[in-house]
Amino acid sequence: MRNIVIAGAGTAGLRTAAALRERGFGGRLTLVGEEAHRPYSRPPLSKEALTGVGLGEGPLAGNRALRLLEDAEIDALDLDFLPGTRAVGLDTASRTVRLDDGGGIPYDGLVVATGARARRPDTALAGVHVLRTLEDAEAVRARIAEHGRLVVVGAGFVGAEVAASARALGAEVTLVEAAPTPLTRVVHPRLGSVLTELHRENGVDVRLGTGVRAYEGSGRVERVRLADGGAVETPLVVAGIGVDLNTEWLRGSLDLMPDGSVRCDEYSAASAPGVYAVGDLANWPHPRYGGRVRLEHWTNAGEQAAAAAHNLLADPRDRRPFTPVPYFWSDQYKMKIQLLGQGAPADEVAIVHGSAEDRKFVAFLGRGGMLTGVLGLRSTPRTMRYRGLLERPTTWEEALAAAAP
Repeated sequence: MRNIVIAGAGTAGLRTAAALRERGFGGRLTLVGEEAHRPYSRPPLSKEALTGVGLGEGPLAGNRALRLLEDAEIDALDLDFLPGTRAVGLDTASRTVRLDDGGGIPYDGLVVATGARARRPDTALAGVHVLRTLEDAEAVRARIAEHGRLVVVGAGFVGAEVAASARALGAEVTLVEAAPTPLTRVVHPRLGSVLTELHRENGVDVRLGTGVRAYEGSGRVERVRLADGGAVETPLVVAGIGVDLNTEWLRGSLDLMPDGSVRCDEYSAASAPGVYAVGDLANWPHPRYGGRVRLEHWTNAGEQAAAAAHNLLADPRDRRPFTPVPYFWSDQYKMKIQLLGQGAPADEVAIVHGSAEDRKFVAFLGRGGMLTGVLGLRSTPRTMRYRGLLERPTTWEEALAAAAP
């Protein structure tokens, strides 16, 4: 294999490039990135990039908190880096990635890492923002400073972190979520209610169980009309309402799932020879979770990048299935929330250390008599202690016994 192309220059793409070089690949390595910047880390966009804490001086793009690798480390990878370039098509017969400038790049191996984009609300009003890129973060940061008041729509990871960051800046924040608790896709409602109170204790006006009916204003947003009939006056909205996967360019070339994700096997290999997929858009079977999974978090991007790089270069007999313990975290109000495994759906919840009242605990989550997740709030060492229980099938009773004093 002499020529590998990586489509997508985010965390998954850059980590794949680094892993390929670490495994001895000395051929041509092309990294195609839609944004004009060198690869950067997205998690700080909803935290340090808004509050300025830990960023230091200078534009966001040049700040250390956002760097995935130092410039010298990226240079050492000897990449053919194509910033500001978008992959628009894939010809698997000729093994060519088509680019938006009309050109094409041949490949022996291809890693698809084009990720996702923030889903935008259905409005053309100015003042309604999403948060996914450096430019998004710079715009939101400036508008918070200008107005000091905002509505955050969606209480997933991005929305909850934006709300916390805006409160740290002293802004008035209303958080709107259609589900009954924040982080509903990953946290059981019993634990989600703790996060609700955490926001309220920090001065956020939390509106749960109601979606947005309309964004209203003359040219720019002036209010958010809620599905329950209420309305919130605001000059600024930040919407965290999910993502759309950047896989349109693969239609007709690879097998895609109904949500647009790339269907992979247990080795992260896609449906065409020599093609692998990593990061937000990869969908693969996981034996411990009873089906297929797709993960949108930073840790998975790096871990899957390393696994795919190994499998792409390995003899077929030496490939290794990708069976990680999913790991997510979020920083809100100077508190770290961590989740190992799957937090939802769950039919068993038990706080095994600490208490919800003290806002410091470790909770086990289970389904079908098996441990499926561990969630911690302000309990990093104890939370990580239980990772081993999720690396193998562990019954609910075995998990509780392992947590006993």
